[in-house]
Order: sequence, then C-alpha cells, then structure tokens
Amino acid sequence: MNTAVDLAPLFRFVLVRTSHPGNIGSAARAIRTMGFTRMELVAPHRFPDPEAHALAAGADDVLEAAGVHAELVDGLVGSTFALGLSARRRGVNLPELSPREGAEQALAAAARGEQVALLFGNERTGLENDELARCHAMVRIPSVDDFSSLNLSQAVQVMAYELRTVMLGDAPSEAPPEHDRPLADAAQMERFYEHLGQTLDDIDFHKGRSAETIMLRLRKLFQRAQMDERELRVLHGILADAQRMAMLAGKGGK
Repeated sequence: MNTAVDLAPLFRFVLVRTSHPGNIGSAARAIRTMGFTRMELVAPHRFPDPEAHALAAGADDVLEAAGVHAELVDGLVGSTFALGLSARRRGVNLPELSPREGAEQALAAAARGEQVALLFGNERTGLENDELARCHAMVRIPSVDDFSSLNLSQAVQVMAYELRTVMLGDAPSEAPPEHDRPLADAAQMERFYEHLGQTLDDIDFHKGRSAETIMLRLRKLFQRAQMDERELRVLHGILADAQRMAMLAGKGGK
C-alpha cells in the first residue's frame, strides 16, 4: 500500500473563522505541496477572494473544491477523529500532543478507515474552547515561550509536513478496528450532545452548577469513548426515557 497516496483523501484541514483570505491561499499551497487536497472553511471573513488565489501559487484546485460552512459541525461531517491546533493551554482538558505524536495518531486512525480532521483557529484568537471541545486531542507546536505566535499557514505547513513524513515512513500496522460498526461522526455526536444537554435541563440536573462546565467534561468523556452508531442509538434511547419519566413526574406533581 502506498500510504501517502491511499490515505491522503481521508484527511481534511479545517480553517475556522479565518480573517485574512491570503492565509487561506497560503494554507492551500501548504497542504497541496504535501499531497493533501481537502480544505474546509468555517465562517471565513472573506472567501472567495483574489488574494486567496494569488497566494495559493497554483493550488487553485484546493480552493475551488473547498467547502464553506457557517458552523463548525458542518465542516466536520463524516470525520470521526479530530485534532485541534492551539498555541496555548486552554480550559478544555484534552490530551496534549506534539506535532509528530498528533500525526502518528491521525495516521493510525486513517489506517482504520476513519476520516481525520485537523482544526486551525482564527489568526488572532485561535480555537475557542467550544471548538476545541469537538476534538479528541490538542496539538501544540513547540515554539519558544517569548514569541510563540505562528502564522496560520505556517502552522498548517508544519502539520501537513509531519503527516507526510509519518506517511512516508513504515506503513502503520493494520490492526483490527476497535468497533465492528461505523463510528459516530462529528454531526451525529453533536446531535447527541444537544439531546444530552436538553435532557440534563429536563431532569433539573444542574441545580445551580455551571451547565457549560459539566457539558465540557461530558464532551471530553464521550469524545474519548469514540462510540459507534449503535452505541449512540442506545444512549439516545436512555435519554429519551429519562425525558419521558421527567415529564410524567412533572404531570404527577400538578
């Protein structure tokens, strides 16, 4: 198997709230030189834009095929493993990986047939906590402490290079998948989190505690579990029963 060729289509580079169209073009050039072609844009400030094409330096096929989405979950549809790039430690408690470790884990997921997403945030603020919460791990590029800010396209280039380097090494062992059914993708997980959040409200679970903090912790737990579609259906059924019992209890108290 030619790993670099066969697995490259399973990777997508997701740019979130990009301010400068030139960075979109430079990122397209960066991934194209490493053999990747899929880019998803979430709420870009300006796109399409002549500056993006100018800085793509010929990677126009990447720009023309790029998906443009209003919401992050739409850019993640189909993906079952996501890595978020962040220069700073955030409030979201995620496993923290080096670029090489992230590339190795991403390649192992792709070798199992999973679609992999690499998320890059806005140039000034990076990924927000709710965006990182959709990831399975965080990657930090080990820059110096007193000047840690990389240009967006440079960060994209680092990860694209690390992925290609790992791909061109020994092919990953094709271990049997941990699940015998398809993993739930990002859109399915987001619907589950919405159902979970509504159920917690219906049963008055929070009782003055921070709903946002609890949901972030639960997201981390379920992201780590990487549930398949059948397991997710079971959990939806449990939540639906809890909601029904809460509704009956409410009627009984009137």
